[in-house]
Amino acid sequence: MRLFAAVLPPEDVVAELAVEVGRLRGLPGAERLRWTGRPGWHFTLAFYGEVDDTLVPELSERLARAARRTEPFALALRGGGQFGRGRALWAGADGEPRALRLLADRAEAAGRKAGVVSGGHRRYTPHLTVARGREAYDVRPYLELLDGFTGRTWTVTGLALVRSDLPASGVPGERPRYETVARHPLGGAG
Repeated sequence: MRLFAAVLPPEDVVAELAVEVGRLRGLPGAERLRWTGRPGWHFTLAFYGEVDDTLVPELSERLARAARRTEPFALALRGGGQFGRGRALWAGADGEPRALRLLADRAEAAGRKAGVVSGGHRRYTPHLTVARGREAYDVRPYLELLDGFTGRTWTVTGLALVRSDLPASGVPGERPRYETVARHPLGGAG
């Protein structure tokens, strides 16, 4: 299974972001970007890649422990940024991003301790990807719009272990499918 740990925003936060993304998609040149869909909007904490089925129970148990050690915290979508000169356009995080980083560190450690080989440790940048580009693209107009965006604050009460199935049909515009495999409540949220 292709797995990752994530924080999933609540539906009303997703709805706010959908309005903002609608504005972004109205900008000239927006068709050059591949826009992610609402089912794929999440804050990835740790990406595990292909995980052997035999390791999933231990990974899930270690994620449950990591969640129990983390207290619920405030989070909001705010502003945005890019990776790779416009290859990824994203909404940023506000509220308690340090708590989100701590949860990401714990999710990564859970994978390592469960024997899941990942792509190595990177400095965590809290982000929710809204679009991707196949080549470098000037996304400054999109970033200017995102700079003024602040969503409502919500309390993060859990983390999810998510399965990602990549498109296999080759049909243009087909998106990955996401399925929550397990949900784990944070410290005082259970």
